[in-house]
Amino acid sequence: MAIEKDFFRQVMGRFATGVTVVTTNYHGTPAGLTVNAFCSVSLNPPLVLVCIDRTSSVLPLIRESGIYAVNILTTEQEAFSRCFASPSEERHTHFCHADYHTAATGAPILDGALAFIDTRIVAEYAGGDHIIFIGQVEAMGASSQVAFADESAKEDATLVGHEEEMTSEESLPLGYYRGQYRQLADGYRQPSLSTIYDTKQREQREQPAASSENA
Repeated sequence: MAIEKDFFRQVMGRFATGVTVVTTNYHGTPAGLTVNAFCSVSLNPPLVLVCIDRTSSVLPLIRESGIYAVNILTTEQEAFSRCFASPSEERHTHFCHADYHTAATGAPILDGALAFIDTRIVAEYAGGDHIIFIGQVEAMGASSQVAFADESAKEDATLVGHEEEMTSEESLPLGYYRGQYRQLADGYRQPSLSTIYDTKQREQREQPAASSENA
């Protein structure tokens, strides 16, 4: 049996994801599109990737600008997800009427986003009907905390001083599963294995060395 496009989508739709709006700024004009093909790549150096459809009107703008920001949406920003996925005039002419600030690269950081990752493109790869952009993180933030790879970038950042525009720890991410928007059940929380391992490692590092009297 051949792998048909619709069945491929059905199977991949079983993998629950968050929802992001990937933005860029080309010669002063902001642009963005809804993306859920996003993930981290490396901790050192900090790298992330996004996959952009070859037919997207935003792709050449991302390529030419050399920058993009990933805005992770909250449950209250579903309208942005729908708008930035549409071919509407609101999206292409009015940037979905979204308020935003900038961090290190000048790519728009949407006000109220759950978190953001602001990057400069360091590699591009062909991936079938998509293009994969690898971005090195220049700035990132969540819950009113923002970090810059180069502290001098703060001088031109309009986000600095407006960190309150970001969301609180209590905000929930907008989810996507089987072609539908979803919300997390906030009552269920269990630590992952990595969290348990990191906690044990930290506790071991914090234990004082045994004295010679007790050795």
